[in-house]
Amino acid sequence: MKALFLSIVLVSFSHTQWLTNLAEAKKEAAKSHKSILLNFSGSDWCIPCMKLKKQVFEDTAFVNYADTALVLVNADFPRQQKHSLSKEQEKANEKMAEQYNPNGYFPFTLLLDANGKVLKTWEGLPKENVAGFVQQIKNAGNAVH
Repeated sequence: MKALFLSIVLVSFSHTQWLTNLAEAKKEAAKSHKSILLNFSGSDWCIPCMKLKKQVFEDTAFVNYADTALVLVNADFPRQQKHSLSKEQEKANEKMAEQYNPNGYFPFTLLLDANGKVLKTWEGLPKENVAGFVQQIKNAGNAVH
């Protein structure tokens, strides 16, 4: 029982930090020699986006890898008033979408280098399990490191 409780506590405290500023993420990625994972989501209306967050981005295997190898960026496009973003954040997300998601796919995930160059993209939910998704990120990131 103690082990189960400890596991639950560790998982609840192991959430990675998602940035919302791409320029800040690029600086952090350059400084820490990490790749950037940019995710476009509709957190309060896009069912596949919600599944991606719960099934992949909150999974321990992904969190453990991301903590050591990725700078995470979320460009969210909520529709409900109670989840609305500041005007500045809306503009920043629109700018990221113009550059990296001009077709408006949700969810849409990209692996970028520290300069913002696209290394790999995923439209929708990854077709593989979490371990396979992490391996794809590693493979794409290793191609440039």
